[in-house]
Amino acid sequence: MRPHVTLLDEALLARITGEAITLLGETGARVQAPAAQALLADHGATVADGIARFPEPMLRAALATAPPRFHLYDRAGAPAVEYGGERSHFDPGSSCVNVLDPDTRAQRPAMAADLVRLVQVAEGLPAYAAQSTAMVCDEIPQEIADLYRLFLVLWYSGKPVVTGAFSAGTTRAMLALLEAECGGAAALRARPRAVFDVCPVPPLLWSDYAGESLILLARAGVPAEIVSVPLAGATAPVTLAGAVVQHTAECLAGLAIHQHAAPGAPVVWGGAPAIFDMRTGNAPMGAIETAMLNAACSQVGRSFGLPTHGYLCGSDAKVVDAQAGLETGMAALTGVLAGISMISGAGMLDFLACHSAEKLVLDAEAIAFAQRFGRGIEARGESLALAMFARTGRSGEFLKLKETRNLFREEQYLPSPVIDRASLRGWQDAGALDAFARARARADQLVAEYRRPALAPEREAAMLTLMRAEAARVGLTTLPGT
Repeated sequence: MRPHVTLLDEALLARITGEAITLLGETGARVQAPAAQALLADHGATVADGIARFPEPMLRAALATAPPRFHLYDRAGAPAVEYGGERSHFDPGSSCVNVLDPDTRAQRPAMAADLVRLVQVAEGLPAYAAQSTAMVCDEIPQEIADLYRLFLVLWYSGKPVVTGAFSAGTTRAMLALLEAECGGAAALRARPRAVFDVCPVPPLLWSDYAGESLILLARAGVPAEIVSVPLAGATAPVTLAGAVVQHTAECLAGLAIHQHAAPGAPVVWGGAPAIFDMRTGNAPMGAIETAMLNAACSQVGRSFGLPTHGYLCGSDAKVVDAQAGLETGMAALTGVLAGISMISGAGMLDFLACHSAEKLVLDAEAIAFAQRFGRGIEARGESLALAMFARTGRSGEFLKLKETRNLFREEQYLPSPVIDRASLRGWQDAGALDAFARARARADQLVAEYRRPALAPEREAAMLTLMRAEAARVGLTTLPGT
């Protein structure tokens, strides 16, 4: 038995999906991309003055063609992440602008070297099945910022990548870079290395570039992750159930664009829902209600038979402290028990504005704890305890048993030295380091042990040619971080 959590009973789930479908049919969604408008109109939507109204059969048709599962592949071409399976996967959070300097423990603008260090740390942590385009590098011109961070991640990592673009033109360039790294468009379609986050604007707006990106990705066969971001109380209804209705409607509208562009193309029911804190005016990603929203939105997606994504494990703390651990640990456990396929956000602080490699190391332990909980308790052997008691009696000498030696690694998660389980004396003898210092040492160790994954010379050359041309176009004479 695998433990799980559901927040919506069948009646509430039906009300949410019913209201979302009614909302799209009556109020509709604003769709700005002319190509998306034409596509929707051709498949039964009513489009007038930029507002698309979706009949229920059209939405049901899109749901029927969306695949229930697919894989992302590593650089070697092996399936590495299964979307829609039983396991929850994790990747670092994306698109932050600051980094927590490990020396000063203060925030500063993120640079290419910081992204490289974060990628190298994540590469060595099994908790992260995928990388992300985690940081916007301050020294890179905005015109190629999204492309450049994907380049650095592909350059240094063999893992699949969670990425995204903020313009349709950039999406095309990023697809070209992925094709260069994979060996062509056909190879990328057959073994996709990346999934692209595509975000509607709340409430109920699919922008020009987002709509066009959905069409580009669908026709390229590269997975799209629809990331709706309702903010309960500000850009979405204040009730959690109402915010889930809006999330459902925005995802359904995106799904209709995507699937009617290329039926059967891989797509994810994703999201980064949150609440609006009425006291501070911020969107707390570490709030328990934010975790609840992610779990509920994922439940809706699973009810449609779709792979899911959520944004959890980011903290609103400004440094790596007890608040960061509290918020991250609770979120990781919630995400695993909710059965979310891919969970983004680890390593992030300050409402997703800041990244920390040291937090990423600590979060890996929280993730491993949550995944161990998610595996549940299982029976091993012909008896649960009787056979062992038959050999030990009441002596309590279980350490001597072969079963103990054979099974303890399967039963227990053994954390890295980042988690201190020594005696007080042992902790003192090891330097009396706090959690951040232990995480810093682990991050430095991972960087020192890192070895760049091999890439065929012709593919490496194709990537460099593309990136040098893009860099020259915006006035960059070097490729920072390489």
